[in-house]
Amino acid sequence: MKISKHVALVHALAAGSVTGYVFPDCESGPLASNAICDTALDPITRATSLVELFTVPELINNTVNKSPGVPRLGLPAYQWWSEALHGVANSPGVNFSTSGEFSYATSFPQPILMGAAFDDELIKFVGNIVGMEGRAFNNYGRAGLDFWTPNINPFKDPRWGRGQETPGEDPYHLSQYVYNLVVGLQGGLDPKPYYQVVSTCKHFAGYDIEDWDGTVRYGFNAVITSQDLVEYYLPSFQSCYRDAKVGAAMCSYNAINGVPSCADAYLLQDILRDFYGFAQDRWVYSKLLYLCIVTGDCGAVQSIYSHHNYATPQQAVADALKAGTDLDCGSFYGEWLPIAYNESLIAETDLRTALVHQYASLVRLGYFDPEERQPYRTYNWSNVNIPIAQQLAYRVAAEGIVLLKNDGTLPLSSSIKNIALIGPWANATTQMQGNYFGVAPYLISPVMGAMDDGYNVTYVLGTNIISNDTSGFAAAVAAAKEADAVIYAGGIDLTVENEDMDRYSITWPGNQLDLVAELEMIGKPLVVVQFGGGQLDDSILKGNASVNALVWAGYPGQSGGQAVFDTLSGKVAPAGRLPITQYPASYVNEIPMTNMNLRPNLTSPGRTYIWYTGMPVYEFGYGEHYTTFRYEWVQAPATSYSIQALIDGAEYAAYLDVAPFATLAVSVTNTGNRTSDYVSLLFASGMYGDAPYPNKVLVSYTRSHGITPGTTATAELPITLGNLARADTDGNFWLYPGTYELALDTSGVLTSNFKLTGSAAQLTSFPQNTMTS
Repeated sequence: MKISKHVALVHALAAGSVTGYVFPDCESGPLASNAICDTALDPITRATSLVELFTVPELINNTVNKSPGVPRLGLPAYQWWSEALHGVANSPGVNFSTSGEFSYATSFPQPILMGAAFDDELIKFVGNIVGMEGRAFNNYGRAGLDFWTPNINPFKDPRWGRGQETPGEDPYHLSQYVYNLVVGLQGGLDPKPYYQVVSTCKHFAGYDIEDWDGTVRYGFNAVITSQDLVEYYLPSFQSCYRDAKVGAAMCSYNAINGVPSCADAYLLQDILRDFYGFAQDRWVYSKLLYLCIVTGDCGAVQSIYSHHNYATPQQAVADALKAGTDLDCGSFYGEWLPIAYNESLIAETDLRTALVHQYASLVRLGYFDPEERQPYRTYNWSNVNIPIAQQLAYRVAAEGIVLLKNDGTLPLSSSIKNIALIGPWANATTQMQGNYFGVAPYLISPVMGAMDDGYNVTYVLGTNIISNDTSGFAAAVAAAKEADAVIYAGGIDLTVENEDMDRYSITWPGNQLDLVAELEMIGKPLVVVQFGGGQLDDSILKGNASVNALVWAGYPGQSGGQAVFDTLSGKVAPAGRLPITQYPASYVNEIPMTNMNLRPNLTSPGRTYIWYTGMPVYEFGYGEHYTTFRYEWVQAPATSYSIQALIDGAEYAAYLDVAPFATLAVSVTNTGNRTSDYVSLLFASGMYGDAPYPNKVLVSYTRSHGITPGTTATAELPITLGNLARADTDGNFWLYPGTYELALDTSGVLTSNFKLTGSAAQLTSFPQNTMTS
C-alpha cells in the first residue's frame, strides 16, 4: 500500500504531546482480547500479535523516540528517551516535580570516579538503587522504563569531553563494571519474568570524539583495525550485550571504516545480534527476532545523510532500519520512512520486525501486565533516596577518591583547626554532579564537608576555572596567612570538558597554577584537591615540595564535599586507583584525537597504559594510602600449564574466553597504623602472540575492605582464558604458548612467572566483514 508523508507527519506531531506515562488497559480496553495481554505467552508472540494490528503509517510513526502509540487500539504514547547515567537524570522522558514527591533522586558520582573504586559489588548496588528509583518514577508517570545508560566507550584519549561518563580506559575493568551495573539496573542477570528497568549500553562503537580540530562526532569516520576493535573497543560491549544480557543497545554517531554505525549491518547484525547473540529468540516474519532493541543516538540516523553524506535521506533511513536500528532518536524516520517505503527501499516486514523488538522489550518490563503480578509496580516515593541510597552515594565517592601524593601532611593533624578553603571547586554544588544529572536531594559542598568535620573554614573563590582575572588572589593569600592549613580545590569542570566539547590542552589552567604558586609562598601545609573527569598534567604539583599532598576527586556527587573532607581529615583512608593514565602535557602534540590506533609506531607513542611508550605522570592504577601493606602469595600460579588441557577443561563454559584459567590468592597485611581498604590489581605481561607486545594488561582485580592494623585480608583473583588471550589481525582471540609474568599493583610488589605450553588455541572466531564501504 502507498502512504502519504502527510499522514506520517500528523502522527509524528501527535507524538510531541507525550507528557507522561500510562499503561495499556488489558482488562477492558481494545487490546484486552489480543494476545499482547495474555501473560501465559512468550514476549515475542505477544509483541507480534500487537504489531500485526498496526497499519503501515502506525508502524512508521512508532519508530521514533516520541512514540505516539496507537490511540485506536488503546496503546498509549511512550517516550523511549530517559537518562540515568549516575542517577535518574533530566531528559525528555524524566519529569521531576518542582517540590514534594519525585522532586529529586539520588545523585551518585560520575562513572569516572565510581570506576576508580574498583569495587564491582558496589557498582552492582548502585545500579540496583538507580533502577529502583527509575521504576518508582515510572509508576507515577515521571519516567520511562528504558534508560539510556551506561556509556562504556573506553576513555582512551585524555581530551575527550565525555570521558567523565565512562569508568576508565581499561577494557577488562570496563567489562566488569558494565556487567555489574547492568545486572543491578535490570534487577538480575536476564531477570524473569520482568526487568526492573531496561539498560541501554552505548555508544556502539568506536565513539570517543566530540569536536576536535574541525572533526565533529556526527560525521567522524573511525578507522579501526579488527585487532584493536576486538581487543579494546568492543570488550565492554561484549560483556554488556552477551554476558550481562542487557535489554537495549545504542548505535553511535561515528562511522567505522567508512560505514555509519547505525547503518552498519556488519556491526549491528553480524557482531551484535549474531556473534554476541543479543537476546535471540525465534523466527518470525522470516527473520530471527530478538527481545532486545537497538536505538540510534539522537540525530545519528539523520547524520547518515547530513554529516556522513553516505546516502540520500530515504536510503539512509532504509539502510539504518535494515541494518537493525529499530528506533530513531529524532524525527528522521518519521519524515523519510514513508518515502523509503513508497520507493520499495524497505518492506513492511522490516517495519514490523523493528516494532516487535520494541514491544517485546516492553512486555519484559510488564508494561501490559496487571499491577498485582508485578512487585516493581509497588515502588513509590518511599523507594527514592532511602537511607541506604544516601549512604551508598557517600561510600562510592569516598572509595573512588585517589591519593596521588602525600608527604605525611594527610591525614590532617588534629592540631589543625582553621582552614583556608580556596578555589573554583571549594564551594561546589551542582558542579559536583558533572553531566547527565538529575535534581539531587542535597549537595554537600567541600565548604559544608569541612564545617561538618569541625573545621573553622574561611572560603575564598580566588579564581575561576579559567580566567585572566587575578583580583581574587589577594583575598586568598590573606586567608591562607591566617589559617593552620590551606586546601586548594580546583581542576576542570563542564566549562572545559563536556559533551560537544573536547580539550586541546591537558595542562592545569595557568590562572590556577599562578594562584597555587602564591599560596605556596605562605609556608602553610598546602593540599591540592583536583576535580574533574579528564586528568591534568600534575607534573608541576607532583615535583613541588611546597605542595604537600595531591588528591583526585573527580565529580563526587551529592555527598562529594563530605567524602573529600572525611578523606582529608582521616575519617576515611583513601584506596581509590586512577582509572585512566595521566599523561604529560606534550602527549596532545604527539597523536591526534582522530587516530584510533592503540599500538605505538613511528608517528605515535601508543595509547593507554597497555601501549604507551612514554613516561606517564601518574600511571593507570596508581594510588597511595595512609598506611603500609605487605603481600604474599596464598595461591600462586603453577609453573606450567598445558594449553590443550586448559581447553579440554573448558568444555562446560558458555564461551571459551570466559572459561577459568585459575583463581589466585594474595594475602594483604596492613603493616601500618590506620585501617584501610586495598585494591589488588593483577597485571600480566610477556612476549607471546604477535609483536608489538603490550606493556602489561589488567587480568584481575578486587577490593579488600577495612583491613585493620596488623591484620591480613585474602584477595582472591580469578583469571579467565580470555584475560590471557591476544587477538590476531582478523580479530580472533588466541591463547598463545610462552612465558607469562603476573605482577601485583602498578609497581609489581609481588610477581610470579608461569609457562603455557603446546600449540596456540583459538578461543573465538570473530565475524569477518564481507561488505565494502
